[in-house]
Amino acid sequence: MSDLKINFEAATFLTSAPNISHMHMPADLGYEIAFAGRSNAGKSSALNTITRQKNLARTSKTPGRTQLINIFSLDPQRRLIDLPGYGFAKVPLDMKLKWQKSLSEYLQSRDCLRGLVIMMDIRHPLKDLDVNMIRWAVESDLPVLGLLTKCDKLKSGARKAAVLKARKDCEAYGGDITIQAFSSLKVIGKSEAIAVMNKWLQQDEELVDSTELNEDGIDE
Repeated sequence: MSDLKINFEAATFLTSAPNISHMHMPADLGYEIAFAGRSNAGKSSALNTITRQKNLARTSKTPGRTQLINIFSLDPQRRLIDLPGYGFAKVPLDMKLKWQKSLSEYLQSRDCLRGLVIMMDIRHPLKDLDVNMIRWAVESDLPVLGLLTKCDKLKSGARKAAVLKARKDCEAYGGDITIQAFSSLKVIGKSEAIAVMNKWLQQDEELVDSTELNEDGIDE
């Protein structure tokens, strides 16, 4: 595996799509990291913090505004995916079901997915929908980074206790699960999150970089 340092600040908006079969979705090649979470977990704010861009992912005081799969490009091979929020968004039931279908299709069918970042409010982590997402990822041998967002709302002792409890609870699910505190407001946990995601986006040893091929497409 290579040891390439990914520049998350280079993220640019690529496209939006209502589902994975839409013509606007990029080809299922390269490497993607998906961001998911309840509608009020601070997903957009976390994306903006990680990429050091104020308006890359739109934020709103009204949870559930992310209705599409939003794709951001890091480089020609690597992308960040902002998935529709789940939970108690104040939207009609039929739209909730549509979002859920879009979310499920992406997670189950996207071969280039390398890891799942799940945002959870540190004061209310591991709700049923969060656990379902984690269990699905574990069953699919997909690593999970659980970011306990809004950790600035808790004092240091309570914050550490919440992280330790969440880590302990996640032991029951097995798999590759990393849990850490995160705050977009105070920029807490950013470097740790980037370190995890950087590993996920490294090129697989068995894949040959196109720059190493000659004109006949043969490895030199």
